[in-house]
Amino acid sequence: MAASLRLGRQGVLFGLRLSNINKCSRPTHPRQQRVRHFFPSPWLLGVSPVQVQMPALSPTMEEGNIVKWLKKEGEAVAAGDALCEIETDKAVVTMEANDDGIMAKILMDEGSRNVRLGTLIALMVEEGQDWKQVEIPPPEAAAPSASPPATHAAAAPVLSPAAPSPPPPKPATSGPLRLSPAARHILDTHGIDPKLAIPTGPRGLITKEDTLSIKNKSHSMAAPAAPSPVPTPVTAPPPPGSRPNIPPLSVPGKPGAPGTFTEIPASNVRRVIAQRLTQSKTTIPHAYASVDCDMAAVMHLRKDLAKEQIKVSVNDFIIKAAAVTLKEMPEVNVTWSGDGPLALDSIHISIAVATDKGLITPIIKDAANKGVQEISANAKALAQKARDGKLLPEEYQGGSFSISNLGMFGISGFSAVINPPQACILAVGTSRAELRLCEDDQTLRTQQMMTVTLSSDGRLVDDGLASQFLDKFRANLEQPQRMALA
Repeated sequence: MAASLRLGRQGVLFGLRLSNINKCSRPTHPRQQRVRHFFPSPWLLGVSPVQVQMPALSPTMEEGNIVKWLKKEGEAVAAGDALCEIETDKAVVTMEANDDGIMAKILMDEGSRNVRLGTLIALMVEEGQDWKQVEIPPPEAAAPSASPPATHAAAAPVLSPAAPSPPPPKPATSGPLRLSPAARHILDTHGIDPKLAIPTGPRGLITKEDTLSIKNKSHSMAAPAAPSPVPTPVTAPPPPGSRPNIPPLSVPGKPGAPGTFTEIPASNVRRVIAQRLTQSKTTIPHAYASVDCDMAAVMHLRKDLAKEQIKVSVNDFIIKAAAVTLKEMPEVNVTWSGDGPLALDSIHISIAVATDKGLITPIIKDAANKGVQEISANAKALAQKARDGKLLPEEYQGGSFSISNLGMFGISGFSAVINPPQACILAVGTSRAELRLCEDDQTLRTQQMMTVTLSSDGRLVDDGLASQFLDKFRANLEQPQRMALA
């Protein structure tokens, strides 16, 4: 028993000595240490970024210009902080951050123009990560080149079997759908099922590009095959020395040289104005009606208010009169949708303001329940913000009735183009002195007359309804006390 215990203790001591000898005989080389610590280092693997893409800041926005970055690389960002100022098709809007993090890399510098929606403009990392080691995503792969055209065979053509129809798009995954404002507008306008769209935005957001791709696919599937072009006969060249029947084609070149022109780049605002005007004149049946209003009572009331240091303009009374008339005639306060007319619950008056970049229509909300002095203050503030390009989206979207006043330019009368999807726009000319016969005592008197022209959507406001509206509008303007009682 004692001998076995003694042998066991000696075996344990021998094993410990052997392990120490092995450690001393096998030293660790410095190269092995470097290799061991090389692969798990974070700078080699990089930091996964949070992508910041060009957002849709208005329903009609397709591209934007980056005016100014408000955050620098390496600066901490909290949710709701202003990242940059983006010029949309309407105004300069501040883009806010959706998450907390650190601004790691700015990919689109200040002054970048015509940046398409969904384009990567910056990268962020989460708090605590090294923003200098952010991974920059590679550029998108170029689209595959088109297949070369088939050569013409000398033999008779062989009919190929009909190509199968493309499969329908896969529906989005189940769960609550997240739509951007522009995507929701397109889906509602064209009656597209939102479940057919495949979300490509952050966190499963359905973007405008996703809805446009579904719309284009549906149109391409329904469009018939285009007929083969008819060859045009080749005309013989004119004899030398003869004058051509048509002027030569203009080409870009030196300004002032004959047959040349200078290209002027169109801003986002100008392009959107052109699209909406074309849409309005080609899809809305315009009807026009004019009436003359006596401005004597308004002029007299303005002088009385000026004595009390209350300065209001004639346009402020026109806005109030239009809003009160819409309140008295709610059948005119409507808009057209794909299914038919929609009655509006609110009376928001859009006023046309001319800026250096184009025409924009800020909105005076709930104008029927505001006084003339409050309307005047709102109109001045909105007009200044419009000229500075600082209007917010909610300050120029959603109007129900528009007013365009060119009286300050000496225009006696004109017809304005309806701002879709609104049903009417009122064009206001300048006031002028006219000698008219007074029906009461059959005497001639000088009156201050002003011509207004109503452009109305014939699908919603027919000629009879437009005449009634103008008659009540004239009564409210010629008798301002009626507006206080309405």
